[in-house]
Amino acid sequence: MENIYIAGTGYWKGDEVVTNDEIVTSFNSYVERFNDQNSQAIEAGTMEPLGPSSVEFIEKASGIKTRYLIDKKNCLDIDVMRPILREESSENVSILAEMSIHAAKEAIEQAGIETKDIDAVILGTSHSARNYPAVACEVMDELGIEGYGYDMLIGCSSTTFAISNAYSDIASGLANTILVINPELTSPHNDFTLRDSHFIFGDACVATVVQKDSLSKNRVKIKDRKLVTQFSNNIRSDFSYLNRVEESPRDESDLFFKQNGKSVFKEVCPMVAKLISEQLIDAGLDASDISQFWLHQANSNMCRFIMTKILGTDDFDADRAPMILSEFGNVASAGSLLSFHLNNKLENGDKGIICSFGAGYSICSLIIEKE
Repeated sequence: MENIYIAGTGYWKGDEVVTNDEIVTSFNSYVERFNDQNSQAIEAGTMEPLGPSSVEFIEKASGIKTRYLIDKKNCLDIDVMRPILREESSENVSILAEMSIHAAKEAIEQAGIETKDIDAVILGTSHSARNYPAVACEVMDELGIEGYGYDMLIGCSSTTFAISNAYSDIASGLANTILVINPELTSPHNDFTLRDSHFIFGDACVATVVQKDSLSKNRVKIKDRKLVTQFSNNIRSDFSYLNRVEESPRDESDLFFKQNGKSVFKEVCPMVAKLISEQLIDAGLDASDISQFWLHQANSNMCRFIMTKILGTDDFDADRAPMILSEFGNVASAGSLLSFHLNNKLENGDKGIICSFGAGYSICSLIIEKE
């Protein structure tokens, strides 16, 4: 058994909190204007009117109450409905790198190491800002890290997949200490004019130091990993450099995040519960041996469904499966690790599970133990 640990974690969040009241007021103002401007087509039956949102709808559908955004003002402005950010150029440190560096510094401090101790940087995200050069390499340059780095993406499982990759690299002898960073700048890819998704996402970043034979007082040992993917179009983004050369150019709205929420719930939740249950059996463990579960923070109903399937009861303490969803919203792949970072209550000998799932479909579950 390899002695490979999560030695420290850190995070960054968007600058400004946005409440459900604020995002509903903005959305409904947009809807009212849209319906007024298109009243003749709506009356003629050639266009469907937009329906309003409500705080009650959002909280029942998702459990989200607030989220942090990088540009609150423009996301709520009905003439804009998106963040307005500075130009990304070679003259400036990229926004994703800035987010990553902030989270990384906390993780490095928590791990009790220095940047010179880091052998590699792996960046995993569901929202890549550019194809090359890799943001991981940029972060290495800014922090003075020598070694290798690369970017990867597998939707909302990118954080746990990246941690698993770090484990594999360390186990193979390629490195002893790896910094994993997961910037999730989701608001530029969210359509704030759609009722079913205008409230979902928040902007955040997490970082993890994965290390062999860690001496960190915050260390937890990675005991087991289980990963699976299954192709599905139910969560999809078509944003690509190929868009500019497509024979039939598509409207910008076609390139945003899209999902078939009901199908995702029906298909993914049983997959996650099955994977974790099988992982526990293979590891010679029972669900009762797991003190805490930090699940992907997409939807509170999904988390409760999965936990009920795993435990065989819906009667469980909220601290056993802590949620940061109500405060942060869905922060894509950063969610499960952010929940761990903020709500890790493991004592020596306690075990926990960090599990991400989402687009792909993709699932990665890590069994950890506090030493």
